[in-house]
Parts: sequence; C-alpha cells; structure tokens
Amino acid sequence: MSRSVRTRPEGSGRGLNEAYDTALLDLDGVVYAGGHAIAHAVESLGTARDAGMRLAYVTNNALRTPDTVAAHLTELGIATDAADVITSAQAVARLIAEQVPPGARVLVIGGEGLRVALRERGLEPVESAEDDPAAVVQGFGGPELPWGRFAEACYAIARGVPWYASNTDLTIPGARGIAPGNGAAVEVVRIATGAEPQVAGKPLPPMHRETILRTGARRPLVVGDRLDTDIEGAFNGEVDSLLVLTGVTDGAQLLAAPPRHRPTYVDADLRGLLTGQPEVTGDADGGFRCGGWTATAGQERLELEGDGAALDGLRALCAAAWTAGGEQACALDSGKALARLGW
Repeated sequence: MSRSVRTRPEGSGRGLNEAYDTALLDLDGVVYAGGHAIAHAVESLGTARDAGMRLAYVTNNALRTPDTVAAHLTELGIATDAADVITSAQAVARLIAEQVPPGARVLVIGGEGLRVALRERGLEPVESAEDDPAAVVQGFGGPELPWGRFAEACYAIARGVPWYASNTDLTIPGARGIAPGNGAAVEVVRIATGAEPQVAGKPLPPMHRETILRTGARRPLVVGDRLDTDIEGAFNGEVDSLLVLTGVTDGAQLLAAPPRHRPTYVDADLRGLLTGQPEVTGDADGGFRCGGWTATAGQERLELEGDGAALDGLRALCAAAWTAGGEQACALDSGKALARLGW
C-alpha cells in the first residue's frame, strides 16, 4: 500500500483470497458479535481457508487467552488453533520483555490473557505495587475488575515504575450494546497519575509487528470493522485493508474518513474476501462511477445519481468524498446521498 493519499477504493480482478496470502481478521464486529457468528462469516472463512488463504485472528481484547479464543471460534464452526490468534496481550508482553530484565516482575491490571502472555515471555505476573514490579501493564479485565486494581497501578506508577497498556480502545461491543473498554480504564489511571503509558495494540506498530512475526505473512490483508484501529493499523503497517460493514463503522463515518482511516476495499461482510472488487472510474470533473451510480461533490453536499447495488453507490461516494477531502476529513453533507442507498 502506498503512503500517498487514497482518493478511492481500489478494484481487484481476482478474489481477495487469491490476491493475498493471509487475512488478518479482527473479531468483534467482523467474525462475531455478542459471541454469535455474524451472517456469512463461518461459510466465507471456511471457503477462503480451503482455497489456501491463511486466516489469523488479531484482537485488541487482552482478556481472553489464544486458547480460549480458538476454542470459541471452533465452537462457532471455524476450526482454529491457538497459534492462529494474536492478541494485544502478546504484543504488550513482547514490548515489556524488550525493556525489562529477564524474569522481571510485572504488576498486572487485567485478566488471564495478560498473565499467560507475560509468562510466555519469561516474566512474572504480580498483584501488588508492594511486590517490587519492574513494570505495570494494563489490559481489559472484564466488568468485574475491582476498583482497587487501578489504585495498585497508581501506587506503582507514582514510584516511577514504567506503565504499559495493551490497547486504548475506549469502547468494547457486547451482547447488550457498547460498554467501556480498556481505554476508558487507562484514562482513570492517566487522570490519577498524570503519566502516559506505552501502548502496544492496534493501530500502533507493536501489534502489527507481533502479527507479522507470528504469522510470517508475506502479503497480508487486514480485515476489520473499525476505522481508528483496524484500518489505521493497516495504514501504519503499510498493508492493504478490507472494511466490512458488519460492525461499528457506518456510511457517514466512512465518507468522512481522513487518509489514515481510508480502507483499500469496502464490502458488506466477509463474503467480500471471496470476490473481486469493482473498479471506481471517473474524476472530480465528470463524477465518479461504480456500477450504475455516479457520485459528485457539490459546494455543500455529496450528490448521487443512478441506480444499482447499494455498495457500488457507496464506493462511488467514497471516491467523491475522499477526493474532495484530500488530506483532511471530508466535511460535505452526505445524508441525502446515503439515504438513497438505504443508509
């Protein structure tokens, strides 16, 4: 992927599972939601895998271990080994191990996923600031994480112990809706201490490095539903990305995306892994065309004319919006154009 400003989604004459050797898949909002498989996910991933594409599951959630995630995916019908799961807990454990002595104690504010990842790196998880830790690490600990755990982090950080965070996602989707994520918990400690953690998870380079080291991918495709983690992570790693519209990103957010949040490809769900991608043609003067749609950028809003598949209309609108926005987020009103597409 070029670092030049992306002004339209790309086309592909081949199925993406043929064009890329490894899919680096986010989980929540892509493969499952609330613990249940998203429509078409199981069948699409099975077909991609059977055709020779490696599937790796890359998650910022540091609570569950790779074994637990793999068992959950297998239960859903997606046969998965623990080695196919890469977590932000693994990424932050490697980051810590590179900066503290071998066998060092690490104060854990989080769940079992962090403890397993630290032990894998030869580090010793501890529970108290009084255990003389060489580092503090904070990851999502689930809804039952006691308030006192944050106090332990603050005590150690106030003494000069370096602080690490698996990720800073402010929210996490669940069966009942959107809940506070690890980033919200990190803010509690940040406010109390005035300190800044070293962060490993998406969209930052340590997570991408961990993923490539563990998968050996030569031509990876990041697949995600979030612009600010999955797609920005692909941008930072200089690899291509597929945004699926089964999670948190809606049409208006996609059209307003700044360059680092613009995906290479856009599709409705994971069936997009198995197909080619239509080309967007045209320019700002004559309009951008995809399928039966033509999109243009007016003085105040995006305009859309024509008919056809809604996704083609969205791709054409992306080209009009991203070209108009240039190196900034597009500020044009997209409401009427998206309403034509049912968004």
